[in-house]
Amino acid sequence: MTVRVGLIGGSGLYALEGLAAAAEVRLETPWGEPSDAFLVGELSGVPVAFLARHGRGHRIPPSSLNYRANVWGFRKLGCDALISTSACGSMKEAYRPADVVLPDQFVDMTRGRASTFFDDGCVAHVSMADPVCPALLRMLERAGREAGASLHAGGTYLCIDGPQFSSRAESYLYRSWGVDVVGMTNATEAKLCREAEVCYASLAMVTDYDCWREGEEALSVEVLLGILKKNEKTSAVLVRAAIAAVAGLTAERPCRCRQALGLGLVTLPEDVPPASRERLTLLTERYWK
Repeated sequence: MTVRVGLIGGSGLYALEGLAAAAEVRLETPWGEPSDAFLVGELSGVPVAFLARHGRGHRIPPSSLNYRANVWGFRKLGCDALISTSACGSMKEAYRPADVVLPDQFVDMTRGRASTFFDDGCVAHVSMADPVCPALLRMLERAGREAGASLHAGGTYLCIDGPQFSSRAESYLYRSWGVDVVGMTNATEAKLCREAEVCYASLAMVTDYDCWREGEEALSVEVLLGILKKNEKTSAVLVRAAIAAVAGLTAERPCRCRQALGLGLVTLPEDVPPASRERLTLLTERYWK
């Protein structure tokens, strides 16, 4: 089976209902173990691979995820498009709990995460000016509009380390920057997908107003789980519609995501240490033949 579409489930989405003939695939990667086994099968006739970002049972916090292993795994399985679902906090009154946001920009405030495949003797500088695939974003927006979701297309996602939520002072600061939502995972995934030449877009599902809103109680796990359950149903509908649209496209998808690395590789292959070159083969083989 040739898998073209990858789905990564965030908080609240740990399985994919309706995934036919699903088989568990456990991969060894040059960067260690992914979050869980990949579930590979068909959704509405489309070959897909699904991964629970935090592991089934939500065992891994965002600050400890092996992002490189996860993205490398999708690429190894043949995916050239990755749709991500995640929970986020709203920084604007108009973005209400259970709304869907399709961010097209990121501000990365994480520190110390491994967010590149290219280190240890090999350098690449890919462009992140437009970090989300525009073609994938349009498909998700169309799917959301047709499904009647309360949807906001575009916006800036602020990525923090977590796993703690923001302090009130931090929340006020982030809001003053004009960002739209705050979360803990998407910027890192977007960077790695760009290096892996995988189209990336995210369904950011609003769970709360962070802690900046006057009169709003601090978010409890009980409230969070209730909103996540509602968001799970919405994201499942949107994901189904979106993968059908992605699979229907030809290889001439109107974006540059799948050529991103060609302009970014700096180190000549003969100067790359053998061990690093072997580890990067999946990503660089068409450029280093």
